Amino acid sequence: MEILNWSSAIADEKSKALTRPEGVSAEDFHTTISSIFNAVVSKGDKALLDLTDRFDKVKLDALSLNLMDLDTPSITKVDKEAIQQAAKNIRVFHQAQLPKPIKVETMVGVFCEKQWRAIETVGLYIPGGSAPLISTLLMLVIPAQIAGVKKIVLCTPPQKGNDTINPHILWTAKWLGIETIYTVGGAQAIAAMTFGTDTVPKVAKIFGPGNVWVTAAKRYASCLTQGPAIDMPAGPSEVMVVADLSANPAIIAADLLGQAEHDILSQTVLVSFSEYLINEVKTEVATQLKTLSRVDIARAAMENAVFILVDTYAEAVDVINQYAPEHLIINMNNPDNILQDVNNAGSIFVGPFTPESVGDYASGTNHVLPTGGFARNYSGLGTTSFMKSMTLQTLTQEGLQTLGKTVEHLAGLEGLGAHAQAVTKRLDLLKAEKRS
Repeated sequence: MEILNWSSAIADEKSKALTRPEGVSAEDFHTTISSIFNAVVSKGDKALLDLTDRFDKVKLDALSLNLMDLDTPSITKVDKEAIQQAAKNIRVFHQAQLPKPIKVETMVGVFCEKQWRAIETVGLYIPGGSAPLISTLLMLVIPAQIAGVKKIVLCTPPQKGNDTINPHILWTAKWLGIETIYTVGGAQAIAAMTFGTDTVPKVAKIFGPGNVWVTAAKRYASCLTQGPAIDMPAGPSEVMVVADLSANPAIIAADLLGQAEHDILSQTVLVSFSEYLINEVKTEVATQLKTLSRVDIARAAMENAVFILVDTYAEAVDVINQYAPEHLIINMNNPDNILQDVNNAGSIFVGPFTPESVGDYASGTNHVLPTGGFARNYSGLGTTSFMKSMTLQTLTQEGLQTLGKTVEHLAGLEGLGAHAQAVTKRLDLLKAEKRS
């Protein structure tokens, strides 16, 4: 956990500092993922049962759970209120994202439109291994429902060592109106939703975060012929904190550890203008680690932590945009000085009173975000992620007569005579009708 001075570092040192940790080689990924997908294609449900036994150490009798026939799991009133408050905020923010149709007249008699439709069938992956992510269930189901998705296929792994689903996930899913949960996780769940089995339906697009294997499986699925689309590459979590001397070291340490406890491959990065602050944060991290229930995971992740000393706002922005963090916390006196130049980040948390965990749970924004530097070219999940748009055009007679010569000429430039003829034939008919 050395401090890298950005001003004096050479290009290789900077690149190395901003490189995410890798737990598995690309070759191992491809070999394992392809074998899992091939097994699901050839053996269907049996493969899912065998793989669940192999990876989750759970012997299942069935792969689906009908929530409508299930008694509501017993969870406390306080639990329900917290879930419902988070759901309310998520619904308000995502309802506001519903796109409006567009219709414009680009020239006299030429009307162009853009309309939106929900994707008909989507697959939602809810991590449930070491940490049952109730919040992810809210983040995926609510915008899908707002978008108008007709069929939601929800997969989540059984709890380690037994064949049950976390009761909070069960209650939340039923409360949200989900009728069936498919008790399968990992890469095999992605394969099941990609191809479909006797039990698990095939879907058009797969959503949800997961570990490196789930992320690799999603990317593999999206490259298959007629494979599903995916929301984004969303693997091990990461956070970058940018802080000046106004920031409290204990708060920064808590923010870093909040991501470190997710996964041993989670990465935490602190960028600061003060070496003193960085050292104070390191001390706080060591102290707070001792209090965590997931201390082994957090400690392993913190071994990959990066501490960067910068001299100027421009250097801080350079680090941010090169790294493209999933979560960016700006804990400074004047955050706008940096915020205005940030182009690459999944979700940004501004000011000392905005911990990343509010976005994880209940502020209303979505916590399914691009990781691994993909914030350079992907957005976080939103309502339109569950939708697709179509364009329409309608021409009147006057519109075709006005635009037709342009289209004929352009088609001629490209040597596509049939394109031109489709216009010419119509114009000739209009001329004939006018003469008659």
